[in-house]
Amino acid sequence: MHPDSRQPVRLEQQDERAMKKVAILTDSTCCLPQQVIEEYGIHTVPIWIVYEGRSYKDGIDITAEQVYDIMRKKEHLPTTSAPSVGDFLEAYRKLATEAQSILCITMTSLQSQINQVASLARDIARLDNRCITIEVLDSRAVAGALGFVVLEAARTASQGADLAQVIDAALRMMNRVHFVAMVDTLYYLARTGRIGRAAAWVGSLLNVKPVLEHSPKVGETMPLARPKTKEGAIQLILDTMAARVGDAKVHAIVNHADERQEAERLLDTIAAKFDCAELYLADLTPGMGVHAGPGVVGAAFYTEGQ
Repeated sequence: MHPDSRQPVRLEQQDERAMKKVAILTDSTCCLPQQVIEEYGIHTVPIWIVYEGRSYKDGIDITAEQVYDIMRKKEHLPTTSAPSVGDFLEAYRKLATEAQSILCITMTSLQSQINQVASLARDIARLDNRCITIEVLDSRAVAGALGFVVLEAARTASQGADLAQVIDAALRMMNRVHFVAMVDTLYYLARTGRIGRAAAWVGSLLNVKPVLEHSPKVGETMPLARPKTKEGAIQLILDTMAARVGDAKVHAIVNHADERQEAERLLDTIAAKFDCAELYLADLTPGMGVHAGPGVVGAAFYTEGQ
């Protein structure tokens, strides 16, 4: 099982002149492409996938494909566990050698204890007078929407901004980004209690493909519509984007849970239909997929000039 540590840690720093101002840390539910994470030096703390008595680091010890293969059998389903305080302390310790300050951005606290754990680790680290400044931000977002909040913070940090400026950039993005997704079934969300206001639909959904929306402005998963087919659900995602985007340039991430062909078709349609400033395809990480289930296709997006 994953370790936990509640002992204060001493965060050793190098010469500040050789360090960047702000390091960006997030949890592994941040659904950005790996190349983007590497390009902007984003650091992640993996959540834990718990299956048959063993714990696996999300995306490290177990792959998305393995998780979704297990889930499609609907037997002995995996669960998740937030990273431990020790996991975050270890990440803070490492980043203290690279940056003058740390901004940790987590998925919405309304659906996970990750923010609480990251904040507790920050408070423990502050017991050491030599600790660098660490701030923890509740993104109120999930999946690709969390990805865009994190990416905006990382881009701002890469331009030499200080911690306050980076936090401000992340907060502004939280008011701009949307995430709309089709789930193949509400079974998995209902099973893990992550269904939000769509709970009213449980028990009445036969042969439909629910479309849900998650906005950081609300921080909660909201029911949008109940198309009867996958094609109708994908069209609704596109129609929702069109209504929110208009003629503006759009930034978008298509996320999917073991539904690559459908996700690629959505990606191609978005590229053809909208004026895209950037467009990415990324897996819905196993830490998210355990709750949403296989078959999810969704898009996070925001427009320029908002």
